[in-house]
Amino acid sequence: MSRKKPPEKSGIDQKKLIELIVKAMAKNPRQPLNYKQIAAKLKITEKEEKRALSEALLRMKKDGTADERGHGKYVLKAVGGYVTGTIDLTKFGYAFVITDEMEDDVFIAARNLNTALHGDQVKVLLYARHKGKRPEGEVVEIINRSRATFVGSIELTKQFAFLIPDNKNMPFDLFIPLAKLNGAKQGQKAVARIVEWDQRSRNPVGEIIEVLGNPGENDTEMHAILAEFGLPNRFDPEIEAAAEKIPAEITAEDISARRDFREIPTFTIDPEDAKDFDDALSMRKLPNGNIEVGVHIADVTHYVRQGSPIEKVAQERATSVYLVDRTIPMLPERLSNHICSLNPSEDKLTYSAVFEMDAKANVVNEWFGRTVISSDMRFSYGEAQKVIDTGEGDMKEQILTLHNLAQLLRSKRFASGSFAFERLEVKFNLSEKGVPLGILFREFGTSNQLIEEFMLLANKRVAEYVGRKLKGKTFVYRIHDKPDPEKLSSFSYFIKRFGYEIDTANVKGLPAAMNKLMEEVSGKKEQNIVETLALRSMAKAVYSTDNIGHYGLAFGHYTHFTSPIRRYPDMMVHRLLTKYLEGQPARDKDKYEKMCEHSSKMERLATDAERASIKYKQVEFMSDKIGKVYEGVISGVTEWGIYVEIIENQCEGMVAIRELQDDYFEYDEENYCIRGRQSGKVYMLGDKISVEVVKADLQKRQLDYRLAGSTEKE
Repeated sequence: MSRKKPPEKSGIDQKKLIELIVKAMAKNPRQPLNYKQIAAKLKITEKEEKRALSEALLRMKKDGTADERGHGKYVLKAVGGYVTGTIDLTKFGYAFVITDEMEDDVFIAARNLNTALHGDQVKVLLYARHKGKRPEGEVVEIINRSRATFVGSIELTKQFAFLIPDNKNMPFDLFIPLAKLNGAKQGQKAVARIVEWDQRSRNPVGEIIEVLGNPGENDTEMHAILAEFGLPNRFDPEIEAAAEKIPAEITAEDISARRDFREIPTFTIDPEDAKDFDDALSMRKLPNGNIEVGVHIADVTHYVRQGSPIEKVAQERATSVYLVDRTIPMLPERLSNHICSLNPSEDKLTYSAVFEMDAKANVVNEWFGRTVISSDMRFSYGEAQKVIDTGEGDMKEQILTLHNLAQLLRSKRFASGSFAFERLEVKFNLSEKGVPLGILFREFGTSNQLIEEFMLLANKRVAEYVGRKLKGKTFVYRIHDKPDPEKLSSFSYFIKRFGYEIDTANVKGLPAAMNKLMEEVSGKKEQNIVETLALRSMAKAVYSTDNIGHYGLAFGHYTHFTSPIRRYPDMMVHRLLTKYLEGQPARDKDKYEKMCEHSSKMERLATDAERASIKYKQVEFMSDKIGKVYEGVISGVTEWGIYVEIIENQCEGMVAIRELQDDYFEYDEENYCIRGRQSGKVYMLGDKISVEVVKADLQKRQLDYRLAGSTEKE
């Protein structure tokens, strides 16, 4: 994409002039303005421009945009007022504003965006609505920019440069003056910041703030993904320095103020490649025959003080980010991997939920508070699984006892209506340079369930303690709403073609029905697509101070208490619980709600970045397999093509409709398929088909397939 000249300023034509007049009048739409007042607001002084202004006002009166009040005074016609919302920008340049104030989204033509970009929070002036048409409007104010930086590739000429954004939702290239290149060279990936955007210019003016490196290099591409989602790739030196100053020593005073669990058998179970351990379990039998289970969590808030620079960074990041080849931690490594990490054979400060349980996994008593532990053993999930499967090995009494309790907790949870979604987790076998050599799928065994059930128990009981016993206290909950009835109906319709049925009208019985369905599809070719669509029909879990319960887990109260090394909401929960255990009054609800909203937003961005890194590695993995044929399942259907997921490695690509040249295919949205107009041939979601790999585009993170054996050319 070459650029032969810098962006030009467009002259004031009548259409553009009307847009400027509307914006000027919209600032006070009830105040009548005459020709001279409008000219002054727009700084129009030339005779020819004044004549154009007069003609524009007459045209606005004629087409109903403005009313004339008295002689020569104009006001904007009552068009329905204003709404605020979020810009959803398409790759074609026009946008929609998603707002809670109207049932329909508001269409915004490209000429009426007034520099608003995807994700921006904006104020919109609504135009007069014609019967049968969607509402339309114009952006009159950008309340909050979703981002000011963009990652992309440098295109350089002798006179100027452009940054071509990677983001599909950014339809404008950034004009970069040569003096603002910051050393970036032709073709390199870089991050640019918008510094100026005159509304009369098509392209924003930017400056390069970071050069990421050459495209195709692993570090460059991973850093580009992080930058694309506005996520950091390192800590500032002053934050690292602040972490180095935090003392690691545990004092006698620290221990005396805590409940001591150092003599009680304790262990951790984590992935084999884990570097930070933020949860441990202890177990001992009590004289009355019951079992005491301690869920011990790294006491991060003991070390990270409120108001400190590290605290502010943790709050801003809100979560650790897990890409395919690296972790971008929420806390500096000295804290996450050393001081706070529950490493074996080291005294560690913890925050614990301690339960007395009977043989049927009923909680008889509970206690929450600060503790000190020393983990006896660090297990990987595979090592713990071997103990469970064979009944032999280190700490077998503790692991087998907790395993039995965990299975009882699990059975109770499902009986109460908890969902059982356990999708395969994609992992890559990477070379030292980050090149994917193979794709693996991480299995979820009963050792995972052992940890999961006790973490769920701790999260649930902490939330119940505050929500039920301390009613009215501000708290951070993890909430999950009921599924969308329309999405459920579509899902039910889809699975019928595979011979499955589910009663979506019975919301109370839905979890049990869904769990039964997951058992039925297990091991079938349609398993992955059915599980994916089932998850899409569900609402997304978020953080909130308003508790509505967690539908997916069937818990009336739920929070996140167990991972403060990698999640900021858990740090908030630790702090609030401490204050309430000390008898302090409720905290500012609005303040914590804003932090909840930010944490939910950052969690979504981190998830999107993780998926983007997986997609990039999948495309890279398939880049030397052009021409190979694979069995796949149709995983998505759109008006521009069908998406196919290869069964053996779950790499998804698209077969474009234009490649299906033997017929004219039409998109049937209701039936999740495309259908040949003449042949009647149908390609439907869930169909098993053979595809040939045609193209692997690393820049777009996109795989192109075609039907195997077809003669269509690229």
